[in-house]
Amino acid sequence: MKEWTQKEKKQFVIFAAVNFGMTIIMGILMGISYYMGNDVTAFPMAQMMYPAAGVILARMLTADKEEKLPSKFFVTHLVTAGTAVLLTVGGMFTSPEMGYLIENYVIIAGSIIGLIMLLCEKKDVKERFGLRFKGHHVGLSLWMMLLFLVLYIARLLLSGLTDGSAGEVAALFASPATWGMMALLAVTFFLSYNVFWGEEYGWRFFMQPLFQKRFGLKAGVILLGVIWGLWHIPINIFYYSPDTWIYSILLHQITCITLAVFFGYAYRKTGNVWVPVVMHYINNNMAMVVTGSADLGNNVYGWKDVLVLLAVNGIAFMPFLFSRVYREKESESDMGQQVQEI
Repeated sequence: MKEWTQKEKKQFVIFAAVNFGMTIIMGILMGISYYMGNDVTAFPMAQMMYPAAGVILARMLTADKEEKLPSKFFVTHLVTAGTAVLLTVGGMFTSPEMGYLIENYVIIAGSIIGLIMLLCEKKDVKERFGLRFKGHHVGLSLWMMLLFLVLYIARLLLSGLTDGSAGEVAALFASPATWGMMALLAVTFFLSYNVFWGEEYGWRFFMQPLFQKRFGLKAGVILLGVIWGLWHIPINIFYYSPDTWIYSILLHQITCITLAVFFGYAYRKTGNVWVPVVMHYINNNMAMVVTGSADLGNNVYGWKDVLVLLAVNGIAFMPFLFSRVYREKESESDMGQQVQEI
């Protein structure tokens, strides 16, 4: 465990000010909009882009004069995030539904343009900023994504055993239509990856190495999961479950801590930030496959939901905390990810 450098401290302060500052400000506006009787669906999507925006501004403001940045890709994300924020706030006083619809089109455009800009960036620059897919254990990366999908389905089956729906879950994934929908999700990833990259570039690429450097491999990733969960509080209160928001917060703590362990495991194994990006996309969008609805809001939770999630996520993901990549005495050369000053 080591102290952060002065540059790392400065970068973290900028990141925190942007990411958590925007979350608090927009969270307050989200609450106001909710009590105005508005649909607040646009807020969570905009919030997903704050972490990467914080990293980008931290890197830009602390870059050496001779340092080359992936400016085209970075600026595309900042413009997309900024536009989403303006549409979200503007929708409060006009039409929230229309603002959300336009926001979706902006994210699609930002994802497409961002992909083009990323392809235009130089290979060494993309490598330095963790933006390349190739060269990061591609085969292992694909296996990690597949493993997460398998664990996701296993979680659903385990959860189904508690309420008698395991047979329905098994039938769902035995249906060709389900796999057809999943294939469609694989295609549409390229139209919306921006928001998932927006989170993972902040949590996994930026915060995970810093926290693990300062607090250790296990404690660092657990602390990251706690903070990641707390970051969702405005969404818990005003979107996911306004009537049972305390349970929603507890559920997100469990989700974020356990996913931080597995996402962190996959990232350290591969050194490829696109792996947790895809996993995050799978986690958020499989709900549409399972429920047949893209609406994730206004749920009602109870203690049973908390206990079931604690059990199934604990079984599926927490064993990875005891894997080789989280052993303090293992040399960094044995890991897919190198802790480095960013």
